[in-house]
Order: sequence, then C-alpha cells, then structure tokens
Amino acid sequence: MYDTIIVGCGVAGLTAAIYLARANKKVLMLEKEGIGGQIASSPKVENYPGFQSISGMDLANALYEQVLNLGVEIELEEVVKIVPGKTKKVVTTDNEYETKTIILATGSKYRRLNLDDEEDLIGNGISFCVSCDGAFYKDKVVAVVGGGNSAAINAISLSDLCKKVYIVQNLDFLTCEEKMKEDLSQKKNIEIIYHAEVKKLNHDENGLTGIEILENGKPRTISLDGMFISIGQTPATEAFSNVIECSEDGYFLSTDTTTKESGIFVAGDCRTKKIKQLTMATADGTQSAIEAIDYLSKEA
Repeated sequence: MYDTIIVGCGVAGLTAAIYLARANKKVLMLEKEGIGGQIASSPKVENYPGFQSISGMDLANALYEQVLNLGVEIELEEVVKIVPGKTKKVVTTDNEYETKTIILATGSKYRRLNLDDEEDLIGNGISFCVSCDGAFYKDKVVAVVGGGNSAAINAISLSDLCKKVYIVQNLDFLTCEEKMKEDLSQKKNIEIIYHAEVKKLNHDENGLTGIEILENGKPRTISLDGMFISIGQTPATEAFSNVIECSEDGYFLSTDTTTKESGIFVAGDCRTKKIKQLTMATADGTQSAIEAIDYLSKEA
C-alpha cells in the first residue's frame, strides 16, 4: 500500500514526488515512456529560475536524481485504469497497485499530422525531439512543421547542425515569440514556407525521403532527410476520463489541483488552465503534493 501513486514523470510529477518524499510518504511513480516529460525534448531552457541556460534533458535528469535520492520508487509501466475509493487501485499493463491517494500528472503527447505511413516513419525520418534525434541529421536537410515557440526553438537548434532547415507553417505568419522571430531571421540556412500544408510523406525502405506540400494552394515537393513535427500536444487523459471529468478538448476539468474524486489530484499540462509553462508545472506539482499530504493527515 502506497501513500501516493503519481502517474507521470514530468516536471509536475517529479516536483510532487519531492514534496511527498520529504514528508516521509511512501511514493510510487509510474511512467510509460521516459523521465522528464515534454521538457526533456527541449534543447535549451532559458526561463527556469536559477539557470541562465540548461538543456531540458539535463534539468529532467537533475530532478530524477533528486527523486531517486529521496527514496521514491519509479516503474516504467503504462497505467490503463484507476479505481476510486477509500483504498484506490492503479492498474497497469503489468501490475495492480493500491494507494491512499493518486496524483495524475500525465502531461500531454505530441500531435501527429495524421498522414499515411506517419506512424511507421517515426524514428525513420520523422521525429519530435531535436535534443534526442537532431545529431542524426548533421549536414543534412530537414523540415520543421509548425510555427509556434517549440517549432522556432527546434528550427534554430537544427540550423546549427543541418545544411538546410525548412519551416512549414500553415498560417501566413509565425506564432512564436518576437525574440524567436528575430533569431530565425539571423539564420541564413532557414527557409520559412508560409500558408503551407504537408499532404504526403515520401519514403523508401530506409525511411523518409521528402514531403509533398500545398503552398498557397500550389503543389510542391521537398526532398528531405528528416522532419520534426512541432505542432503542439494533446493531453494524455483518455485512460482516466471515466473517473475524472474532462473538457471538450480532453483536459482534466479543474480550477486547481483538486478533483471531485476524494484523494485524487491532477497536476501539470493535463489539466485545464490558462497558462502552461515549466514553472507552472512545478507549482502544480507542489500544490498537488501539499493537497495530498493534507488529505492523508485528515484520513489517518
């Protein structure tokens, strides 16, 4: 029996684990993919207090080591169901656990283009994580699909490695911060294609070879070695929507980190909130942990 099971090992979940462990609670973290959540894929983080600049992976690893040193258990298992009650159950593909409280810090997952052969090409020319896969494309030609902050950051990072970087944006303007637009304009090997949509993925037995797009309604073929999809994310809440009420777009409905289910809390980008930033995920993790500690003290 655990005091708290945290579903998700992103920044929100890791922060919650730190607070709970320091309160001498028995904590288990469950994660189906990798430690750090979406921040781990960011090549550079410059808006986190205390660091002039740090890679997302380094920040995630620092949090991970801190959690391990506090005695938190971490298992790489996919949670498929939670069962509410005074004693709650968390069911994974491999095991079933009992706990007094649950914190859902499931984060979000990368949006796809929903094109033929897309899933088969992930890892074979299609990627979402520049810090993970960017080095594979040194001196090669790549495209970044998207026009927001993540797309701009990815394109800038890739421009230092790659011979040529295309940005394929469906609008006639970029939605990233002005400073990022300035940084993009300084890169001579970045070409921004506006009002464009990827319609087809070209490939051979070795992987992606290019894309076919509609640019201002006109077809265009671009030969590529790789493509990074940077069009945002969707909340990873499907497995829990029968227990925790969700918004129309899939986020846990919550004005703070509490839910209508006693002893079940939500934290991070998986819940409804206006601002989604790294520091906000940290704050959510802190609040959810303190709420869980308070619940445990009252139920003792």
